[in-house]
This record gives sequence, structure tokens and C-alpha cells, in this order.
Amino acid sequence: MPIITKITQQKKDNERYNIFLDEKYAYSVHESVLVKFGLTKGMVLEDWSIDDMVYEDEIRKAFNRALHYLGFRMRSEFEVKKKLLDLDYGEAIVSEAIVKLKELGFLNDETFSEALLQTQKNSSSKGPRAIQQEMHKKGIGKELQDKVLESYSEDEQLQIATKLAEKAANANRSVAPAQLKQKIQNALLRKGYSFDIIKQALENVDFDREDAEWTGITESIGEKAWRRYSSKFSGRNLHNRVKQAMYQKGIPFDRIDAFIEKKENEEDGE
Repeated sequence: MPIITKITQQKKDNERYNIFLDEKYAYSVHESVLVKFGLTKGMVLEDWSIDDMVYEDEIRKAFNRALHYLGFRMRSEFEVKKKLLDLDYGEAIVSEAIVKLKELGFLNDETFSEALLQTQKNSSSKGPRAIQQEMHKKGIGKELQDKVLESYSEDEQLQIATKLAEKAANANRSVAPAQLKQKIQNALLRKGYSFDIIKQALENVDFDREDAEWTGITESIGEKAWRRYSSKFSGRNLHNRVKQAMYQKGIPFDRIDAFIEKKENEEDGE
């Protein structure tokens, strides 16, 4: 049976020790493994005990790699497991390392999910559906997803969604209300809000336009449509194409008719 003939501390990592068996380097272990197995010079080792030490040391290595990974930001159990498996640690080693991480409080999916909710809600203004998708990507179970998202009240969702809608409305005064409402609705849907919350949020926003604003919007959209179709169509066909384009952009019929009439008068005056 092999005998430990020398134990030396590594220079680059003072938490690891080189083990020499029968005057030859055999392997290195973390100091916690050294202490756990009571390794000392002159100690006789059984083959099975060497395997146990190597196994324990691999767990320690995986544990330390996971701690380094967690040092950048919080992670879910799924993320840590995937990272360790990608680093070629075996399933059994990874499972043992994760158990230790959870026991010591370094890994907690509920705490992670709660932090994810707050970050996505406060920093990205996301709704519950989008946040739930993020949780799913991180490997959080459906039951825990639902539990954590219960704290995201409808009142809070409405408050955030309304703020987003107001900001978009104020930044797009040159867009017709009907078209703008559709754009905001689509944006809020992508953010993860329900149709009911979006409907209430839009009702809280003032989309009214002053007459001068309507004139500017109508002229801008009308002229673009006119330039687009005037090279291909004329007469009634041109007018119908322009009307359709303006209506799709949310311009009221009376303003469309007034614009077309103005263009007709311009044509007649040429």
C-alpha cells in the first residue's frame, strides 16, 4: 500500500497541497480535504481512501468554481449546474457541490427569483408575463414562479404600464392617436403586460391633439402617401390609395377628405 512520503503547499494556491506517495508526486488536494482525511507524512493509504480523497477534492473544486461564478451576480441552481457541467464536472460531483452551496446559503432559487422580479420590474419595467419567461429560462419551477409573482400586484403593474404609456405618448405627439395607441399596446404586450392592464393604462393617458397638431400630422402622413403613389397612380385611383394609407395611419375621415380636396385644388390650379 502506498505511503505518504511528502506533503508540500502549492506556491500559486496556498489552499492546495501536493501529495507525494512513495517519493513520487501523486495528486493535489484542497486543505479542507487534507484536514478531513487527516493526511500526514508517513500515513499508509488504502486504494479506496485515495479514490475518496480525489472524489472529495473534485467536489471542492466544483464548489470553488461555482463560488467564483456566483461572485459576479446571483444565479439560479439551473445556471450553476449548467456551468459546472460545461466545465466537465460529473453529475455526481455537481450534485454534491450544489448541495453544499445550498446548505451554506450561496444558492437559493426563491431568493434569486425575488431578486430577479425586483430587477426586471424596477430596471426594465417588465410585466409579469415577461418576468415569468425569464424565470423559466433560468430553470425556476412553475410553482415557485407563481409564488414569487404573487407579490407583483395589479395596481403596481398598472402604475408601471401607465408610466410607460405616458412616456411613449409624450414622445410621439406627431403620431396619430389611433396608430400610437396600437404601437403602445404592442410595446406593452412585449413587456409582458396583460390586455386588461394595457387597456386600463391606455385609458389613463391623454391622447387628445390640438387642431394645429392634427393639421401637422395629417399633412405629414398625407404628403408621404401622395409622393409614394403619385408616380404610379392618378385621378380616383391615386385618391383612393392615399385615403387608404392615411386611414391606416389613424387619420380621421374628415381630415382625409379635407387633405384630398386640397390636393385636388392644387392639381386644378396647375
